[in-house]
Amino acid sequence: MQAVDWLYLLLPYQFSPVIAGTAVVVLTVYFRGARAAAERQLQVGFGRHLAFFAGVALCYLVLHTRFDYYAQYMFFMHRLQHLVLHHIGAFLIALSAPWSVLALGLPVGIRERLLRPLVRNRLVRGLYRALQHPAVAPTLFVGLIFFWLIPEVHFDAMLNLKLYHLMNASMLIDGILFWWLMLNPSVQHASVRIGYGLRILIMVLITVPQVVLGAYIALSRQELFEIYAICGRAWPISPEVDQQLGGILTWIPAAMMSVLGVLLVLRMLLRAEQTRSEAPNPSADIA
Repeated sequence: MQAVDWLYLLLPYQFSPVIAGTAVVVLTVYFRGARAAAERQLQVGFGRHLAFFAGVALCYLVLHTRFDYYAQYMFFMHRLQHLVLHHIGAFLIALSAPWSVLALGLPVGIRERLLRPLVRNRLVRGLYRALQHPAVAPTLFVGLIFFWLIPEVHFDAMLNLKLYHLMNASMLIDGILFWWLMLNPSVQHASVRIGYGLRILIMVLITVPQVVLGAYIALSRQELFEIYAICGRAWPISPEVDQQLGGILTWIPAAMMSVLGVLLVLRMLLRAEQTRSEAPNPSADIA
């Protein structure tokens, strides 16, 4: 494929000033924050930077390049888009724990006059605690997948551009919130306390409905999402194959992300146990 073809694929299908502007602002603020962290000799590993940029890049690619066209005209590409937004991209962004770096990258005036009061606001903190409750977060995480795949809701979302963008934004924001709750190294943050064992249980439990939904879509003999037949498919594949591929993407990779999350939390748990065992025992010194 020629270079010009690759450039064509990277150009927006439908230019969105919101998506483009958000990407530019986020990356600019992060670069400023990373430089400030280095000047202050704060330890931010290369792996965290890599995870953040990879997550942002993946989300941008599925939202604001030619990929978005295929996501609107092929069901399995739509499911791949949401797999990136809700699972892979959000997972990488949460894993990078970018909040301190982003805060450092903000101008001092914005940080002091806007960010601090916002973080300390009772309503904001209450909303965050509610969304990150161990019962609410996984319910919302799985519930959004089911909601946007209700055939009637999905039909409307794919025809209404504002609703389409709302759907994608909700998947990305909810994905970041959920994976941050799961992957945060601290057991307690911002008045939300969740132990490692409960995180593992949650990630196991959310796998079941995703597997059931994906299997139902992949194995269904009827066409569930007629919007792609009405508007036409980007590639000449049968509706059955398109739906089967979409179901498999909803089924297997999503479950594997939970497995990866469990492994990372187990690593955190082992590190915490090792730190606890290596800590000095005051009672032993007294004896």
